[in-house]
Amino acid sequence: MAAHGARAAAGSGYTVGILSAGGDNAALNTVLVAALRELGWVEGKNVVFEYRYADNRLERLPGLAADLVRLKVDVIAAAGTLAPLAAKQASSTIPIVMTAAGDPLGSGLVASLARPGGNVTGMSLMAPDLGGKRLELLKEVLPGLLVWRCFGMQPIRIPRSSSRRRRPRVGHWG
Repeated sequence: MAAHGARAAAGSGYTVGILSAGGDNAALNTVLVAALRELGWVEGKNVVFEYRYADNRLERLPGLAADLVRLKVDVIAAAGTLAPLAAKQASSTIPIVMTAAGDPLGSGLVASLARPGGNVTGMSLMAPDLGGKRLELLKEVLPGLLVWRCFGMQPIRIPRSSSRRRRPRVGHWG
């Protein structure tokens, strides 16, 4: 991590900016702080957290991201898709770790999943590139499945394999 002003002002350690489009997620923050503590990063000792929440008022995100940049945090952890986008627009140099982003490729957060490029990295809950793999795994689990429907899509017909396996009995999927 680069030595930004926040670290120098604190005397030691790093400053982590937490940015969310929603509200305070105490459970998630507790897990993050505990996981970092296990790795030797202790809040108030060698790491400081700066929390910024838009409270579902999305128009606040750019200002909150800019505030973290002004504070010269060492890294920004941003939840969802909109918060990392706001952080990316606010800084091209501060590392941004996205969590639970919807579509990092389609939203422009990263150049590719294999090599994100720029200053954004992290995890995605849903990537269109993984759709085929998910369908493949579903077919392995339910080999007799012939039709799969996803809301907003036309049915996807899965060809029967050459070996005639007995179709599993599947109850109603609500």
